[in-house]
Amino acid sequence: MVDLDHGNMSFLDHLEELRWHLLRGLVGIIVGAIVCGVFGDTILSLLTSPYHTMNPDHVLVTLKPMGMFMVKLNIALVGGVILSLPWLLYQVWTFIAPGLFPTERRYVSFIIISFTICFLVGSTIAYYGVVPLSLRFLVGLTDNTDVVAQFDIGMYIGFVLRLIVAFGVVFEMPVATFFLAKVGLVTSETMRSGRRFALVGGFVLAAFLTPPDPISQLMMALPLILLYEISIQVAKLAAPKPTENLGSTES
Repeated sequence: MVDLDHGNMSFLDHLEELRWHLLRGLVGIIVGAIVCGVFGDTILSLLTSPYHTMNPDHVLVTLKPMGMFMVKLNIALVGGVILSLPWLLYQVWTFIAPGLFPTERRYVSFIIISFTICFLVGSTIAYYGVVPLSLRFLVGLTDNTDVVAQFDIGMYIGFVLRLIVAFGVVFEMPVATFFLAKVGLVTSETMRSGRRFALVGGFVLAAFLTPPDPISQLMMALPLILLYEISIQVAKLAAPKPTENLGSTES
């Protein structure tokens, strides 16, 4: 059980507390990276499966002496962050929890589990839906030409991991909105008034987060807009009730 009652801490005490949370988070990432490194070949096989399914006769190549080393290092680091996600969220929560009311702290388990599930849902959609469609579009550009699609393994893995992580992060929006609405930082009214900006921002953000192909960008922009609409309803449901605020004040 973590002690959330830190009392009146000075600025330096808060920095020291933040340092320890960052170190614990880093240890979690390192442990996750080691686990992913041990199973690196299996993970690599899973990540290359969409390409081999579409082009069984084509092979991925490495164009640099350190190519495969960097690929496996990339897989270990990104996989380590994903694997340690619940632990990282817990560290973030235990750092900010002392500044919250008791009625807000009770959502810790729900938020950590929901964040993890939403990330996995977004990543799964990217792996099984967006990656194959993007590859078909990109490889299809070589049809009726003298060009053969043969990708560098490093650039391919970077492409796939970028989509998986980006979609996982984007799907966190409703849970993040729930937390921000609970602490009073956002409301459904303010989100409705910003709907037009969110529409434009969704396409801009998709252009930054995804590789530069229209299929990936469109398939991220549309869920972003849908998730924003869902988040408006989440903010409405999560808005603190007057009795809730009264109980927090008395606590």
